[in-house]
Amino acid sequence: MRNFIVSIIFIIAPMWVAAASVDYQFEVLAEPLEHPWSIAFLPDGVILVTERPGRLRIVGPDGLRPMPVAGVPEVFASGQAGLLDILLAEDFSDSGVLYLSFAYGDSDENHTRVVRARFDGETLLEVTPIFTTQPPKSGDAHYGGRMAWMDDGTLLLGTGDGFYFREESQNLESHLGKIIRIRDDGTVPDDNPFVNTADVRPEIYSYGHRNVQAIVNDRDLGVIYAHEHGPRGGDELNVILPGRNYGWPIISHGKDYSRALITPFTAYEGMEQPLLYWTPSIAPAGMTLYDGALFPQWQRSFFVAALAEESVRRVPMLNGGEPGEQETLFKELEQRIRDIRSGPDGALYLITDEPEGRLIRVAPPR
Repeated sequence: MRNFIVSIIFIIAPMWVAAASVDYQFEVLAEPLEHPWSIAFLPDGVILVTERPGRLRIVGPDGLRPMPVAGVPEVFASGQAGLLDILLAEDFSDSGVLYLSFAYGDSDENHTRVVRARFDGETLLEVTPIFTTQPPKSGDAHYGGRMAWMDDGTLLLGTGDGFYFREESQNLESHLGKIIRIRDDGTVPDDNPFVNTADVRPEIYSYGHRNVQAIVNDRDLGVIYAHEHGPRGGDELNVILPGRNYGWPIISHGKDYSRALITPFTAYEGMEQPLLYWTPSIAPAGMTLYDGALFPQWQRSFFVAALAEESVRRVPMLNGGEPGEQETLFKELEQRIRDIRSGPDGALYLITDEPEGRLIRVAPPR
């Protein structure tokens, strides 16, 4: 481990950085990581990091261990496809169970898949697929992949529209462009919104999404938030409610990459409006709702990793659940930021989406 700012002190900065009213410093905990995607904190202080090419890495007190975790299932690694999220079971301390999401298949037919496995400290054991999106799609883009627990112990998974298949987001016979809700063994909860509806995939919790990149359960308020990529603009932060239609591609605040109009509508009857949206696009990635003690001024703020903007957006949540004035942080890193998490020590942890990415701890200056 080393202090990042000290390592470049003669180039750009002192060891601390002032952002608005809060000072912080960076500490690099692990590098190089090849396109890291997600972070999980184990009870013993170890950090697990997924790498998109298909490796699960261990970061201990002495830094990055040379050997990746054994037993990780084979992934389809191409473009945006690969090993994606990691989520610990809520009883991980006793069970050692964790969940991985990843792209599965090949370039002609592929899916977003979730497996359940037991981690013994070095190896994944009893690896069992519990969910695979249907139908298969081609290409190597828009997999979603983020997971979160609901208060009742059910698992939420965000998926993508497959990029070329945007109309599937409105198709309830397809898992593409949806938020999925399943039990921890992959079975379907009896109270899912479409569980008794003919010609609808019963795992669907909400639909009309483009490419879900974060899901956060605000346990204090009992609210599920998710954000998703727009095309050229129109990234969205949404409050997720069961059975609701979030509009893609019928409504959008963005244009296509060619600058062509995707739709003339930004609102339509029966479709939800975002809590906020970003135009131009920041390309939101991971997200955390900060509740730590190290930065009391930042409590009850969302921190949104941004790929295109190479930043983190802080979105304070005001009383009543409305977002306040945003703050743009950590642009001095000058790297795409893939994930950000609140650590058990009250620090923020982020990973940079680079061929030689880093795991970085953000804390007040010592």
